[in-house]
Amino acid sequence: MPKTPPGESRARLRDFVLTRILAGAPPSVREVQEHFGFRSTATVREHLDALVEAGELAQESGRDRGYRIPGGFVPGMVPILGRVHAGALHQALEDAEGYVPVRAERAARSFALRVVGESMAGREIHDGDIVLVDRDARVNHGDIVVALVGDEATIKTLRKLGRRIVLEAANPDYADIEPTAADGEFRILGRVFEVRRTL
Repeated sequence: MPKTPPGESRARLRDFVLTRILAGAPPSVREVQEHFGFRSTATVREHLDALVEAGELAQESGRDRGYRIPGGFVPGMVPILGRVHAGALHQALEDAEGYVPVRAERAARSFALRVVGESMAGREIHDGDIVLVDRDARVNHGDIVVALVGDEATIKTLRKLGRRIVLEAANPDYADIEPTAADGEFRILGRVFEVRRTL
């Protein structure tokens, strides 16, 4: 499979395995290999062993489909509420289109959105990606946030310049956004804490 940033392949593999386990059909190592296009099962086993060591999976020895969700890692399911535009502002959509697993302690305060556009490409957030957003997290200068301006939502880097707030794009082809009173309501919906991508 194509080279991906460190940890990204493992996170996608984890989500795939967790989703299959939650559906009642734990995958075999070979099925994981075929799903992601790895050249060998050894690579799959390396990722799975790392997830077991991190406590995000448990393994029953001697069973090909022996991966389970350990008691210390009980995932919750977060709804994908719609699409958020990474570019010009567009009307936020609120139609759930699926669910993604997260750690149980994050589930109650999180939601997911699908990105449309490439204004955040410089921070490795691309069209079609799913961002996981913590709506209760403290937001600081430099954080990637989902913001509501009027009736429209966007994903940008938050810059606090004195009393000014700037929503900064990470692509020179897109303009930054500086909310004003004329735009209507301005609200930070949450801080992005994870990006998930399916190839």
